[in-house]
Amino acid sequence: MPFSHENQPEKNGGSAPSSSKTTIAAVAKALLPTRRRLRLDPRSKLYFPYEPGKQVRSAIRIVNISRCNVAFKFQTTAPKSCYMRPPSAMLTPRESIIATVFKFVEPPEESEKQDKKSKDKFKIVSMKIKEGMEFTVELFDEQRDAVSVEQILKVIFLDPDAPCRELEKLKNQLADAEAAAEARKKPPPAEEDTAAPRQVGEGLVIDEWSRKREGRGIWLNNKVKQVIQVMSLKDRQSNREDSILCCF
Repeated sequence: MPFSHENQPEKNGGSAPSSSKTTIAAVAKALLPTRRRLRLDPRSKLYFPYEPGKQVRSAIRIVNISRCNVAFKFQTTAPKSCYMRPPSAMLTPRESIIATVFKFVEPPEESEKQDKKSKDKFKIVSMKIKEGMEFTVELFDEQRDAVSVEQILKVIFLDPDAPCRELEKLKNQLADAEAAAEARKKPPPAEEDTAAPRQVGEGLVIDEWSRKREGRGIWLNNKVKQVIQVMSLKDRQSNREDSILCCF
């Protein structure tokens, strides 16, 4: 069964020489060893607990081992029963992510025995992203020649009641993926206050020294008013005393 969203070969048109050049280039590209951009863990398998009639999860760590930004994308032969989180993403050099794969396990028919084998497969493809270029998933269709197949992953079912190294590793990866998802939901920590003026909005700067200066100016104005009031009271009292002396 073909992979969903898989790149389909384009029909060659034009003259025979052009077709010949295209064929030679395709053969040469096929013969050359593919240089990996990503490191996968597990490398070629996706482990799922075997629980018929339930949606189960697997996990895979993806690391960008190249010197440039690399985007990856999942493809699967069973898009109706499987989905990936994230289905695609871009990684900077040495950046890693744990992707979670969800799969619904079909229950066996009554006349059939429990078969823990699956024909479903997954494919991870990658492409380089130039510096300053914004990544969108449409780039995989727009630049098909730059897309490389990293790995085809087989589905392996594990007995959830039988402890094994693969099952324990899967549990740890799923726990790490959940912790990373929760960390991304939290708001970024607030920046510590510094002595520099704090920018609030556009063109508005809170200047603490200016604020103190304005406060001191208000305080001085109040003091001057108080002095004027005291002097006015003294003048009134003096005028009253002069009027009394004139009467005598």
